[in-house]
Amino acid sequence: GGIMTAETAKSKTVTDFALRKHRSLWSDVWIQFRKHRLAMIGLVTFVCLILFSFAGPLIYDGDPDYIDFIDAHQAPSRAHPMGTDHLGRDMMARSMFGGRISIAVGITAMLIAIFVGAALGGLAGFFDKLDGPLMRITDMFLALPLLPLLLVIILLFRDTLRSAFGPEMGIFLLVVFVIGILNWMATARVVRGQTLSVKEEEFITAANAVGSKQSRILGRHVFPNVLSPIMVAATLGVAGAILTESALSFLGLGFPSDFPTWGRLLYDGKDFLQLNIWMVLWPGILISLTVLSINFLGDGLRDALDPRLRD
Repeated sequence: GGIMTAETAKSKTVTDFALRKHRSLWSDVWIQFRKHRLAMIGLVTFVCLILFSFAGPLIYDGDPDYIDFIDAHQAPSRAHPMGTDHLGRDMMARSMFGGRISIAVGITAMLIAIFVGAALGGLAGFFDKLDGPLMRITDMFLALPLLPLLLVIILLFRDTLRSAFGPEMGIFLLVVFVIGILNWMATARVVRGQTLSVKEEEFITAANAVGSKQSRILGRHVFPNVLSPIMVAATLGVAGAILTESALSFLGLGFPSDFPTWGRLLYDGKDFLQLNIWMVLWPGILISLTVLSINFLGDGLRDALDPRLRD
């Protein structure tokens, strides 16, 4: 009887450990993430940039559109902490306003890319019949040159969308949709690969054996197991979208000049580089900090979600 009791106690301990392990997956991920010093720096920096862009205007009362030619090309001072531009507009107020648009573009475009990529990758990996056609479509999109295509699409549809939704909203929808729809391919390939490996696991075979619907298996069993590469792709996708929007605005094809994104501020400042370096310096620093912090976040997430690296 004593041996039986010991066995029972042992199995109970194993069960408790399994339950605790299962329950604390996200706290586990957080503990692992916190150990990644660069990722934590990235997280703090990104939160500060979001607060700067979204909460900053509530504290700082500068008007981004107020023109004062007497104050043009001012260096940073107490009245204008980031200086002024060629029309005497306050650079700090413009940078805060521009950050809202740049971050909103990044996050929205990433959500489109992740949704399309995860859906197509999951379907391609799970259903053998769809694998060939969907992957050939992905390869075709991968072969397209991104920036030239963006420029052509924006030149073709800019005026139509402006008249339909207004100058700001029209351009926002166009830029977000185009960036999102041209950046889903990497996610699709990663999700497909992960789905193919998850599909071979015993629990999927068991779910098939008891007659579960394919859609249920895909949503309930496959999707949670391919979440980690999707989340990593999401963080890196935000950085990529912000950079693409900045490039478009820098080429003068993004938002109108009275609607300053960080890329647009760079574009406006490039002609005054020798006269007023602050016009280029601040938006450049903000774009670099955002992209760097998001990339560090992505690295930390990838390590934290990797079961092989978990303690």
